[in-house]
Amino acid sequence: MKFCSDCGSARVVQKVPAGDNVPRFICEECHLIHYQNPKIVTGCLPVWEDKVLLCKRAIKPRYGLWTLPAGFMENNESVEQAAIRETWEEAQAKVEQLSLYMVLSLPHISQVYMMFRTQLCDINFAPGIESLEVQLFHQKDIPWNDLAFPVIHRTLTHYVQDYVTGQFPLHVGDIIKTSCTQHPHFHYDI
Repeated sequence: MKFCSDCGSARVVQKVPAGDNVPRFICEECHLIHYQNPKIVTGCLPVWEDKVLLCKRAIKPRYGLWTLPAGFMENNESVEQAAIRETWEEAQAKVEQLSLYMVLSLPHISQVYMMFRTQLCDINFAPGIESLEVQLFHQKDIPWNDLAFPVIHRTLTHYVQDYVTGQFPLHVGDIIKTSCTQHPHFHYDI
């Protein structure tokens, strides 16, 4: 942060405010504390009979890979409203019977994902502006090697396992990014 969004001063420093224990950006001119908190990403696991609806991404990151319709919440909407909106924007799909299914924290990028298991109202869907393609997949045909994000992999893995039992409990967890000492890339504990 270079400027205070309240007074416009360039005298913004990062330090721990009195009574706090986390470094925050503080304007030395007007003394406003700029809190930066995790973002909420919400979306749907749309289901039709024994199939799930996936979208092929038309945007970066992970262009051309498959995902569930999801995105950042906007101000003045509920988590459910955001999930429904994202599903419409990315897949032009209408959903109902939302049931919170997965809550995953990604502390390394300060995001919390809230995914809802939903029923498609019908099979009238089409790619939205952020999707190249939208398709229903039988569980055996899910493109596991072409999924965009670990959150999507984890959500679909649980869904396939839960489908066998017919029980769909709420799953809560973390995806922790750790560095691999034997490989220059990162891996996720999923």
